[in-house]
Amino acid sequence: MRICQLASGSKGNSLYIESEKTRILIDAGLSALQISCRLEQIGVDADSLDAVFVTHEHSDHCRGLGPLSRRHKLPIFFHPDTHAAIVKLGKVEERFFDIGETVVFQDVLIQPFPITHDAAAPVGFVVDTCDGKIGVATDMGIATRLVQQSLQQCRVLVLETNHDEEMLRDGPYPWPLKQRIRSHHGHLSNADGAQLLQQVLWDGLDAVFLAHLSETNNTPQLAQQSVSRVLSAQNHCQPQMITGAPHVVSCCFDSTMV
Repeated sequence: MRICQLASGSKGNSLYIESEKTRILIDAGLSALQISCRLEQIGVDADSLDAVFVTHEHSDHCRGLGPLSRRHKLPIFFHPDTHAAIVKLGKVEERFFDIGETVVFQDVLIQPFPITHDAAAPVGFVVDTCDGKIGVATDMGIATRLVQQSLQQCRVLVLETNHDEEMLRDGPYPWPLKQRIRSHHGHLSNADGAQLLQQVLWDGLDAVFLAHLSETNNTPQLAQQSVSRVLSAQNHCQPQMITGAPHVVSCCFDSTMV
């Protein structure tokens, strides 16, 4: 299992996941050229990708979908409402899933689950591989009970820690945008992300990607401090935490890995 956060944040989002036989992206929010270049940096040829799975239609998650799909002959998996909401996608190989459906794709199982965000049909994903599960949950205003249930017993987590509440409150954003970010259809704060981690923490967790950090209203240090406090309070052995991109984590079942 290999995971790399190629990009994360309001300027673009894309997550690379590799199992024994499958290479997929979750979202393609950069240009096709940028995605190909970042994959090349980690030794992956974009022509070797097998598919792209889309969480929702916002441009920072789907900007490069059309060109990437056409250039590398990639099928794109969407919820039908997400597909309908994407403008100027062009001709691509379209495949659809329903929320709650398990998509069997080569040697992985991909389970979309609903999240709360201001989009047509936003989802998170659990990617189940022979080496364990990867949970991806970003761009959500609240972590519902269903989100918590979906992320149980994941080997790797990609969790949103978008903003520090004080930095957002005192920062330069206009008040309507601050309200949108803090709403139930906005983004999780550092404290919210840490609380979600607390709900799904277990001994088999090896790595946590702290995702979608705001450049204006957060810092990697503040996000990591919030999560570290949760782990310390529970006397839990700390998994590897990643707040930057791109960063590759290769996971294999090894008793020495934490």
